[in-house]
Amino acid sequence: MKIGMVSLGCAKNQTDAEIMLGILADSGHKIVSSPKEAEAIIVNTCGFITPAKQESIDAILEMAQYKKEGKCRLLIATGCLAERYNDEMEREIPEIDAIVGTGDFDKIGEILKKSEKGEKICLFGHQDYTLPENLPRILSTPFYTAYLKIADGCDNNCTYCAIPKIRGHYKSRKIEDIIDEAVRLSENGVKELILIAQDTTRYGIDLYGEPSLARLLEELCKIEKIHWIRIHYFYVEAVTDELIRVMAENEKICPYVDMPIQHINDDILRRMARRTNRCETEERIKSIRNHIPDVAIRTSIIAGFPGETEEQFEELKDFIREIKFERMGVFAYSKEEGTPAYDFPCQIAEGEKERRKNELMEIQQKISLEKNKAKIGTVQEVLCEGYDADNFMYFGRSRADSIDVDGKVYFASSDEVEIGTFVKVEILDADEYDLTGKTLED
Repeated sequence: MKIGMVSLGCAKNQTDAEIMLGILADSGHKIVSSPKEAEAIIVNTCGFITPAKQESIDAILEMAQYKKEGKCRLLIATGCLAERYNDEMEREIPEIDAIVGTGDFDKIGEILKKSEKGEKICLFGHQDYTLPENLPRILSTPFYTAYLKIADGCDNNCTYCAIPKIRGHYKSRKIEDIIDEAVRLSENGVKELILIAQDTTRYGIDLYGEPSLARLLEELCKIEKIHWIRIHYFYVEAVTDELIRVMAENEKICPYVDMPIQHINDDILRRMARRTNRCETEERIKSIRNHIPDVAIRTSIIAGFPGETEEQFEELKDFIREIKFERMGVFAYSKEEGTPAYDFPCQIAEGEKERRKNELMEIQQKISLEKNKAKIGTVQEVLCEGYDADNFMYFGRSRADSIDVDGKVYFASSDEVEIGTFVKVEILDADEYDLTGKTLED
């Protein structure tokens, strides 16, 4: 069959979609980019917060139209929304032919066969299933960059988050299996690995009895063809001195820390069930910056958590002004069914949550501009990603910029620059998000 895929949500979900595509292609199916051509369409959904859930539902309904207007015979919903709301989806969206949760997506080939025969499939409840290794995978990222999932699931149980119910308990992959996949990716042209998990800093505790991310990184750094290694999703309290040391000592590891702190007020952190406090957060940020002076720290903040007072919000604003994160995203608190915070008193009105979110982002915009202006005159290593014909400039990312979430570096060059190669760029100008410069002449 001709298979179309729509994948939504985070990079962890994206890697699941890539594996499904690999399994289907290996089974003889043809992957197509246009839903008009597809005989079966898979919507790999996100179910994390309300806006993401709505986006997933809208995508399913949009793809369902191709059963009337295109060649589509089968519509399959997979991923987090399918795991979390399988009953509701089966009841309310009759156009769906199969519903596949987060622990069953590797069975997509046999699910497709059964669906072709008219069998209605609804598979869920296997979040703690450990995925087999060496499954085929078709990258949806550019050829030079790949996500590398080192673990799945989460045991942190923050009061606002449904991920442990959707993805199950924390499950680390073995170091040798991760290295094998990384080597295969490098042999196929990947130069940048982005390590992902719900919490990368707790990698290995379940397998080896101790945090093992630093050990894993040292092994990954030995892969000759890998040029950059980037790590997402640190938790403050699990960032060890050894991890900071390994990052500081290995040039292949980008000086980039994605560490969502969510808030800084101790009372709110306690009610979020975060395992840290303001003092520990400040000390850990100080230690990271002391040991990795050129580090870019990206964080995420929740605005309008239930019971957040104006005083607590002002404390958060002052902290952001003081710490000056290089990157920051802000989310208005989303009231999620099945989480403890759903029933917390003093829920904050939607308009007020949005106001607080916008105030925080306005503060961050000024900080981001200040940080970027400070880079004028510096030389940055840039991974070239393309050419902007309108502006007659190449563009790419520096070591401080991750794919899809951060800004770009635009640069002029008198010589042709090949996509997927690394160049040295002198920074000449900057705005809130992007840098502009020119390649250094040899």
